[in-house]
Amino acid sequence: MPNDSRGPFRHLDQPAGLASVLLAPLSLLYAGGWWAYESMYRLGLKKPKEPHRPVLVVGNLTVGGTGKTPLTAYLAQLFRRSGHEVVLSASGYGSPASEEAQCAPAGPLIASRWGDEPAYYRWLMPDLPLIIGRNRVRAAEICAERFPNAILLLDDGFQHLPLKKHLALILDPDPAPNPLCLPAGPYRQPRSAGRRKADAVIPGTWDLVRQGPVFRDAEGRPCDRPATQPIQLLSAIGSPARLRQSFIDAGYELIHEVHRPDHDPLTAGNLWASFDPQKPILVTAKDWMKLRERTDLAPLTLWIVDYEVRLKPEPEFTRWLLAKIHEIEAKTD
Repeated sequence: MPNDSRGPFRHLDQPAGLASVLLAPLSLLYAGGWWAYESMYRLGLKKPKEPHRPVLVVGNLTVGGTGKTPLTAYLAQLFRRSGHEVVLSASGYGSPASEEAQCAPAGPLIASRWGDEPAYYRWLMPDLPLIIGRNRVRAAEICAERFPNAILLLDDGFQHLPLKKHLALILDPDPAPNPLCLPAGPYRQPRSAGRRKADAVIPGTWDLVRQGPVFRDAEGRPCDRPATQPIQLLSAIGSPARLRQSFIDAGYELIHEVHRPDHDPLTAGNLWASFDPQKPILVTAKDWMKLRERTDLAPLTLWIVDYEVRLKPEPEFTRWLLAKIHEIEAKTD
């Protein structure tokens, strides 16, 4: 039996029910507050800061996983293949590094100090410069100071209005069954307004195509797919349903699964109590960033699984994206 432990956000991917109805007045207040906040920038009462150019953001409109992390990694790799210098800004959600903004040191990053997503990006792209912290204006200032010719690529931050973003790619796969803003629904802002402000909504002109699963070794290198056999699953991601279904579709027999809330630190002392150590345990690459800090892994067989994405048709998207970046870089105020 799947163990679904998404806590207070469990209802957000479901149609509006009793809890949502009861919380609806708070959602209306939240949406009204958002409109007021955004209007201050739209009317010129506040102006976003522009310490660096170009700044590209990959965002979404809802709480929960939509593929933002693999899309950000894809864009970073695409830019680098095209000869562009790239710096990635991530919030470091839930970590001590999230408070302000700072350049991450060289080498592997400890998830408990820097956040699971920054640790994942460094694991995947060891030489990629990372600026970590929720203060995106300061992140852009650091980028301008240390990497003046780079594209600053923001993982999340679409709703962070104090920083001027020159290009916004928004993931909005389908309208959520529950159309409300937080706390009664999943939306961070009114959906229609967010879509209007995006330069590209995905899927739309371009479709997000998932590739994988990709198995990786402890150092992040792709490795051979293990033989089909009974497996167990541990995850602490926003949307585990797609992950579990991909392995069922691939012919694996899923005999046990535990799902923790997104960004759970996975430090519980009894984390492995319900697992059979004789059977492989499947974990996502992002969760491996936290698990590798544990000292009780020796008796276990862990499979590290990742997936990659591409935007199709890729040649047309690449031409559009690089033309946009060239236009932004050439513009002078």
